[in-house]
Amino acid sequence: MKKKLAVCLLCGVMSAAMLTGCGGSGDSGSKEAEADGSGKKSDTTLTIMASQDWVYDAEMELGQKFEEETGIKVDYQIVPSDQYYNLLMTKLNSGEGPDIFGGQSGSYDLVSQYSIEKNAVELSGEPWVANYDEFAKEQTSVGGKLYGATYFDTTTDFYVVYNKKIFEENGLKEPTTFAEFESICQTLLDKGITPFYECAGDGWHHVMWFCEIGGKYEDLLPGITDKLNNNETKFADVEEFKIVLDQVKELADKGYFGDNYLSDEYADLPVALGTGEFAMSMAKPGTIAEIAAASDGAYTEDDFGMFLIPTLDNDVLNVHPCGPSRFIYSGSKHVDEAKQYLEYITKKESVQHMIDKEAKVENLPYELGQTPAYSAYTQEFLDSFEKQGVVFQDVIKYLNPQWGDIGQDMVSMFIGDMTSEEVLQAIDSRRETQAKAAGDEAWN
Repeated sequence: MKKKLAVCLLCGVMSAAMLTGCGGSGDSGSKEAEADGSGKKSDTTLTIMASQDWVYDAEMELGQKFEEETGIKVDYQIVPSDQYYNLLMTKLNSGEGPDIFGGQSGSYDLVSQYSIEKNAVELSGEPWVANYDEFAKEQTSVGGKLYGATYFDTTTDFYVVYNKKIFEENGLKEPTTFAEFESICQTLLDKGITPFYECAGDGWHHVMWFCEIGGKYEDLLPGITDKLNNNETKFADVEEFKIVLDQVKELADKGYFGDNYLSDEYADLPVALGTGEFAMSMAKPGTIAEIAAASDGAYTEDDFGMFLIPTLDNDVLNVHPCGPSRFIYSGSKHVDEAKQYLEYITKKESVQHMIDKEAKVENLPYELGQTPAYSAYTQEFLDSFEKQGVVFQDVIKYLNPQWGDIGQDMVSMFIGDMTSEEVLQAIDSRRETQAKAAGDEAWN
């Protein structure tokens, strides 16, 4: 099966305020582990810090099992996505980092965003690496050295999930152009159904309209990726980028996202679609099972289908080879225990637990003889496209680190405080700042 990566996953949220009193590995309340006679480490607590939606309940269950087997406690510190990066870098730069931290993989971002060679422990010699997917390994490595472990579904990305029953009841078919998509939205709105569940409240979901169709940009503008990476053109110079932002704003302005989209949250997506209040949203294929479960018997998984994000008449399957990964902080006092944790969650039984217990996880990037949970429909959908392309945040330098900033700018655009041109200019300005800070010759 083609290798693809998801961006984001669902987890419980803890207030960032709860973290302010928590130090890194140095003051986590634990002291050097001492053997208690049973081979377990009785006085060690691993801190694992991650952004909202990066850790599933199923992984926390593995953490509990890990503690039962080893005596090593695991403290998951989950931070709202719009605060995570700044808080993480503050902790890393002050020497108070968590034992394990979450970060987006990607050959550009590991260096420019996380200074990974300084802040993380090399993992090249760990036993689980032999089973690690080669592409995922490449995206968590720098200079031929492995620093991280991707622990998210690597086979699917985000697509538009839609309610087939609602479509059929209103004589609608899957759109093949943006104009057809808009027509569908208007028909649904006229029938009293909110067309699309857009959850901008988390700060990241709405950015996908713009970044996920990287393959379409490259299809229409061959070489645009290289031109952007070589600073031969800017985002503000490309008309197609402006068109996409204007299209998304038009969807919001016409009411197709509903009245509360600026505060709606990703965690509520299954219920939003399961109640039939909304007809569509952007989600991973595995989310369909959650939607059906949240419908209280009104719908089954067969009542939902998928099509591509329709901006710019997109017909290129989006492939997302990078995603949230786990890194061991170089300043941790519990490196050996952190390595134990990574080895534990990447063994066959743990990977199968994730597949079986979390609907969004249909597989993980480890070849262990596990049984994936691909539905026949998902497999058919992925195999139905002649063209596929990598999402822009994975192939454009200095773009992914400003995802949250782009999200804020798009909200400003939605409410009329910024134009689409100004959003693009802001992207260019931040890229220039990051490139010069990294000493990128293309910007000198």
